[in-house]
Amino acid sequence: MRRSFSALGSHKWLKPSSSYTNVYCFITNPPLISNPNNGSAIFRYLSYFAPQRRQQPDPDDPANLLKEDGVSLCSQMWLENFKEPDKTATNLTSYLRRFELWVLAYQKVCCDELGAYVPRSSIQRSALENLLALRNSVLDDRFKWGSRLDFYIKSPRDKTDYESLSKRKIKAILTTTQPTAFQDRIVQEVLLMILEPIYESRFSQKSFAFRPGRTAHTVLRVIRRNFAGYLWYVKGDLSVVLDGMKVGFVISSLMRDVRDKKVIDLIKSALVTPVVTSKVEDGEKKKTKKRKYQKKRVLADDEPKPDPYWLETFFGFAPEEAGKSPQWGHCGILSPLLVNVCLDELDRWMETKVKDFYRPSKSDVIWNNPEGEADQGNTSWPEFVPTSGPDKTRKMDYVRYGGHILIGVRGPRADAATLRKELIEFVDQKYMLRLDNENLPIEHITKGIMFLDHVLCRRVVYPTLRYTATGGKIISEKGVGTLLSVTASLKQCIKQFRKLNFIKGDRDPDPQPCFRMFHATQAHTNNQMNKFLTTVAEWYRFADNRKKIVNFCSYIIRGSLAKLYAAKYKLRSRAKVYKFANRNLSLPLLQKKGKSPEYQNLLRMGLAESVDGLVYTRMSLVPETDYSPFPGNWRPEHEKFLIEYLTLDEPKTLEEQKRFIREKGLVSPQDYTSMLVWNYKRNAIPMDQVSILKDQPFLLGSSSNYNRDNDDQKNKEEDEDSEDGLRIARM
Repeated sequence: MRRSFSALGSHKWLKPSSSYTNVYCFITNPPLISNPNNGSAIFRYLSYFAPQRRQQPDPDDPANLLKEDGVSLCSQMWLENFKEPDKTATNLTSYLRRFELWVLAYQKVCCDELGAYVPRSSIQRSALENLLALRNSVLDDRFKWGSRLDFYIKSPRDKTDYESLSKRKIKAILTTTQPTAFQDRIVQEVLLMILEPIYESRFSQKSFAFRPGRTAHTVLRVIRRNFAGYLWYVKGDLSVVLDGMKVGFVISSLMRDVRDKKVIDLIKSALVTPVVTSKVEDGEKKKTKKRKYQKKRVLADDEPKPDPYWLETFFGFAPEEAGKSPQWGHCGILSPLLVNVCLDELDRWMETKVKDFYRPSKSDVIWNNPEGEADQGNTSWPEFVPTSGPDKTRKMDYVRYGGHILIGVRGPRADAATLRKELIEFVDQKYMLRLDNENLPIEHITKGIMFLDHVLCRRVVYPTLRYTATGGKIISEKGVGTLLSVTASLKQCIKQFRKLNFIKGDRDPDPQPCFRMFHATQAHTNNQMNKFLTTVAEWYRFADNRKKIVNFCSYIIRGSLAKLYAAKYKLRSRAKVYKFANRNLSLPLLQKKGKSPEYQNLLRMGLAESVDGLVYTRMSLVPETDYSPFPGNWRPEHEKFLIEYLTLDEPKTLEEQKRFIREKGLVSPQDYTSMLVWNYKRNAIPMDQVSILKDQPFLLGSSSNYNRDNDDQKNKEEDEDSEDGLRIARM
C-alpha cells in the first residue's frame, strides 16, 4: 500500500477545469505530504491549485457611490448651462445628491487645509463615511451652519477630543471668533460648484471681479481698447454692497434663475445664522511681559506653510478696488458669487443705457457704424478731431470691478449729468443705497481718472501725416492728436510703500531698513525681494510708464536692503554696502579678508550659498510695456473652449461644413482616405498623392467613366509605342 501510494505521488498528472484542458501540472515528490496516510495534508496541498473566488464588494462601502469622476460631472454641468443659458434651473437637488461632487469638494478643501493634493484613492473609508453622513444631513435638513462642537467630519489636522474638553475651553470655543468649520467649507464648495456654471453663463461681459478667467489686467486692457476718445468719466463706489445686503433681496435675486427649494433654503440659512465674533475691550487686555528671545516654532508635517514674506508684502500692494473681499454670514467662498448675482441687474441696466445712448455720425473718423457693437476700427489710433460737438458720435461704455464702476461718455457734460441722476435713482430704488454727487463724481479726461491704481489721461502726440494731393504729389505735414494713456500712479505706489514701512516722507521718499528680514541670510533676503520685484513688474505690465515705476520700486527695495545690511554687518552707510556687495547686492558681505578663503572657492566647493543679485537695478533691464492687441469680443479661454465645443457638437455645424466643402470643391481628410482605400482595392496597386489629385474627378465619378478613361489611357500608350517603333525603324 505504501509503495503504490508513493508511485502515485512521484508521477501524478492533475487536470484542472475545462478552461485549462491543454494545461497540465506535473508534480514530483510533493514536500507537503510527509505522511501518506494523512488525508488532510493531501487535501490542503491539492486545494492550493483550486481557482480563487472573487471577493464580493462591500455593499456598505461609500466608495461604491462613486459612479463617475467629479471633474467630468462638473464639465457636464458647465456644458449644459452654456448650451441653454436662459433656462431656469429647477432640479439642483439631483446634483446635490451626487457623492462625486462631495468627494471633489473634500479634495479641494483638504488641499487648502494641508497644502497638498489628496488623491481620491488615498481617502480613507472613515473619511468617506463621515462625508456621506454630512451629505445626508444636508439633504435631510439636519445640517446647521457654524457648529462649534458637533461635527459630521473634521479636518485631518484637527486632533482635538471635544468630548474631554473642560468647561472653560468649551466656553472659549463658543464665545470667541473661530475659523470656518471644515464641514462648512465643504458645503460651501459643493454649492459653488453647482451654482457657478449657472450664473457664469448669464453674467454680463462688463463685470470682471470675482469671476474665473477675469482679472484686474483684463479691466485695464478693456479700458485701453474701448475707452479711447471718451471725454467725461463717471466713477462710482458701491463697495458698501460688499459688507452685506438684506437677505430678502439676495434670495429674490437668486430665485430669478434658480428655483430649487433645498438649495435656496440652504443659502438662506447660511445668511440668517449669526456669526459669533468676540470683541476684546481695552480694559480686558492682559498685560504680557515682552520676551527677550522667542524660540522659533517648528511646523508640523501636515501643517501648511504660511505665506512667504514677498507674497505677504505684495498683498499689501493691492489697490483700493481689489483690497476688499465680501464675507456674508456663513457663505464663505460663496459670497463673491452672491455679490455678482445681486449686481448683475445693475450691469444689465447699464448695458441697455449704453445701447440707447449710442448715436453714430457719418463724419466721425472712428465710430460710424450704425450698429455700434460691430467692428469700429482701431480706437487706439490718435484722434485728430474734437471729441465733442453736435456732429460727433455720442457713445458710452461701462465696466465694473467688484463694487466700483467706471463709465466713459463721449459727448457733452449734460449727458453725463443726466446719466448720473438716473443711476442714483436706480440704485436707490433697487439696492436701497443713498448715493449723491460726491459718490459719483464727473471728471474730465484732462484731470486724470484713478482706477485700479492706474491713471487714465489724454496724451498729446504729433505724428507725421502723409497724403496724396491733386496731381499725385505726396504731402507730409505735422499733425496734432490725442491718445488714451494708462499710466501707473506713482503717488499710489509711494502710498503703498509707506503703508508697508518701506519709505518715510512724501516729497523725497527715503528708504527704511527692512528689519523683518534681519535674521535671514543675504541669499534668502535677495531671493524674497527678487520675487516681490518680479511680481510688481507683472502687476504694472500694461502701464505706459512700466519702466519708470518698476525702476522706482527697485530703487526703494535696494535702498531698504542696503540699510538693513549696513545695520546687520556694521558697515555704517549704504555707500559701503554698495562698495562691498556691488550695485545689485550680489557679493556676500560676511566674507572677511585674510580670515577665510575666497568666495568663489567656497562656492565651488559647495561650502557657500550662492547670492543672486537684485533684478531691475537699471531701467534698461525692466521689460517693455505689453501693447498686444486686445479683441473687442474677448472671452476667457475656458468660455471659448465651451462655446467651440458646443458649436462643433451641433449637427447643423457638420452639415454646414460639408456643404462648404462641396461648394468649394475641396476634399475632406475622410474622403481622401476613402479614395486611397478604394483605388487600392480597384487597381490592386497603391497610388501616390499626385495621381489621386490628378484623377480626382474620376474618383468621384462612376465606374463607366473609369472604364472609358482607362481605355483612352491604354490607346494613348499604344499610339506612343507605335510611334516609337516607326521612329526606330526609320533610323
